[in-house]
Amino acid sequence: MAGTNGKQKTARDMILSMGVIVLVAGVIYLFIPHDDSPPDLKRVDYRVELLTARRAASYPIAAPQGLPGAWKATSVRFQGDEFDAWHLGFHDPEGEYVAVEQSTQRRPVFLDEATQGARETGKTEKIDGRTWTRYEGGRYDALVLEGTKGSTTVVTGTASFAQLTKMADALKTE
Repeated sequence: MAGTNGKQKTARDMILSMGVIVLVAGVIYLFIPHDDSPPDLKRVDYRVELLTARRAASYPIAAPQGLPGAWKATSVRFQGDEFDAWHLGFHDPEGEYVAVEQSTQRRPVFLDEATQGARETGKTEKIDGRTWTRYEGGRYDALVLEGTKGSTTVVTGTASFAQLTKMADALKTE
């Protein structure tokens, strides 16, 4: 009978220990801050990079003018080493991503990379007097500027075509 009491005591001690551990874990959880909201994206000032790119690029660099303040620039880069690649990324008022991409890279290769594999729909639209072709994809949709020589301009992202159109309409090369 002595062996039975020892086993009961061990099981009871294990249950008490587990209870203490759960209690301590619960207290720790209550005091650790947890925020499930999306992180606040930092706004970047792209003016210096824009001026640098406009001096260095072999084509007119496009950037938006007159967009409302709710459009937040979040990324910018110019890489002049191979293809004079310009990138300007935004967070639109609806919380979606919109990017302006330009490059002298071969058009089919650049379009596949910039649009994340989106395919041409055959639909075109006039925006600010310029012709843009729609591309649709699983991840990104895009508008591609037609009639440019020496470079390709794309407005792409997760945003709706309405938002992509607003960005395309705001693009200036001055």
